[in-house]
Amino acid sequence: MAKLYFYYSAMNAGKTTLLLQSAHNYRERGMNALLFTPAMDDRYQVGVIKSRIGLEADAVAFKVDDDLFEFVKQELEERNVHCVLVDESQFLTRDQVFELTEVVDRLSIPVLCFGLRTDFQGELFEGSRYLLAWADQLEELKTICHTGTKATMVVRVDDEGYALREGSQVQIGGNERYVSVSRKEFKNVFFAGKKIRMVDPFESSGDGDSEPMEELLK
Repeated sequence: MAKLYFYYSAMNAGKTTLLLQSAHNYRERGMNALLFTPAMDDRYQVGVIKSRIGLEADAVAFKVDDDLFEFVKQELEERNVHCVLVDESQFLTRDQVFELTEVVDRLSIPVLCFGLRTDFQGELFEGSRYLLAWADQLEELKTICHTGTKATMVVRVDDEGYALREGSQVQIGGNERYVSVSRKEFKNVFFAGKKIRMVDPFESSGDGDSEPMEELLK
């Protein structure tokens, strides 16, 4: 039975790599995966999904007013669609998440969405809010904070390593750096104004909060 999946994490957890690997797996089996990416994401090229390790694939660049259900229906008139994959799904609108549920429920096509859960201020993105509410299956992809604990949030920092507390929620390709951090570290740098202290994540943080690395990476 088709399902709506939401794979979420902080940054640098391999979301895009997993999406591209999934698309490759479908192609290897002679099946068609339909890929979507936000048109606003022009870091590399509009309509291209590219991972940090160099993998890439062409995709449909969608805008906020596009009807994704109708697009998939039209695509089905030309070819079979065995799976829909959505990159940067935090930028979906509420209506578009609903449309993806229609792809699952009315067309019986599985939909896999990959994205962030929260923004640099610790607030839910619109797309993530409704994916968390409506997805059939939620999967957390794990990555590590520089303190050695599991990272669950993202902070935007300036060149000196201090958190930026104001600004647009969506800022693609800006000069600001985004750092994945634990909730505790997010509070330290965002609310308490502490500077990000970059350390080797495989060293002990010394505060007794670190989980064994093999457990974090399971």
